[in-house]
Amino acid sequence: MLLELKDLHIQFETDGQVTRAVDGVSLGLDRGQVLGLVGESGCGKSATAMSIPRLLPMPPARITQGQALFDGRDLLALPLPELRALRGAKIGVIFQDAMTSLSPLHRIGRQLEEVLRLHRDVSAAAARDTALEWLARVGIPDPALRSKAYPHELSGGMQQRVMIAMALILEPDLIIADEPTTALDVTIQAQVLTLMRRLRRANSGMLLITHDMGVVSQMATRIAVMYAGQLVEQADAEVFFRAPLHPYSAALLEALPSAATRGKRLKAIPGQVPSAGNLPSGCRFHDRCPVARPDCAQTPPELRALGGRLVRCPYAAESGGESSPR
Repeated sequence: MLLELKDLHIQFETDGQVTRAVDGVSLGLDRGQVLGLVGESGCGKSATAMSIPRLLPMPPARITQGQALFDGRDLLALPLPELRALRGAKIGVIFQDAMTSLSPLHRIGRQLEEVLRLHRDVSAAAARDTALEWLARVGIPDPALRSKAYPHELSGGMQQRVMIAMALILEPDLIIADEPTTALDVTIQAQVLTLMRRLRRANSGMLLITHDMGVVSQMATRIAVMYAGQLVEQADAEVFFRAPLHPYSAALLEALPSAATRGKRLKAIPGQVPSAGNLPSGCRFHDRCPVARPDCAQTPPELRALGGRLVRCPYAAESGGESSPR
């Protein structure tokens, strides 16, 4: 297995208050897979993803328990020099906000060249040629001219294309894409998704973090759904989109526009994701769940195997799939 998270726990401490952002997450990613980690904003998916290459700010974040095994090596226990050697070369990251992730002080060509020269023994001329090649591959027009531009001189779509080039230029084994299309309009979003599918190596793995079920339906081969710091369902994408088991998963899909909902009002999930500092008792989704029962507010459900997938709901076989709330 390329990547395996085992019982990951992450806390944030601000003003003396400790919040549990990620609470016992375990998941795996094989080579050739695209794992979509989905859920509403604030559910802990970005914290989970950024903990893998240890890019969370510490403090206030603290990983209190768990492992992140990359090709069998625990990234959370690696000495920092060894981890830095893996970042970029073996683990590429596509951030959600290219404007704040790219250096405003350096031309984009130089930033791409520095990635190459940091990890590979190449000449300045070879680095420059490879940078121009990748700018062309991600669809930047007139790469020689654009390579001399500063990030603020490019559109949002072009900035995101540069971010993709920086993440993929060393052909890493693992790609972490954290909301890679959030700031883009629909047309540019579709172009970027097509680009990511085309450029990803067949034997690499991608962890795609998003709250957009439309994006994950186009990209993912497997789905993991997070809610309030916990995984509530994991399944192969085809099975998941045909028949989600957890009520939260079903509610997310009901909010996804489709041909059947054209001209109709989409269903919204009532309420909000609870604060990590004020989690409800029992099932963390019970106060928003349309099929909750009295004991759901008392007993925390365990993640269990059911029909070839994992689900955190004792009544999933009754309320999920074809009979999920509509």
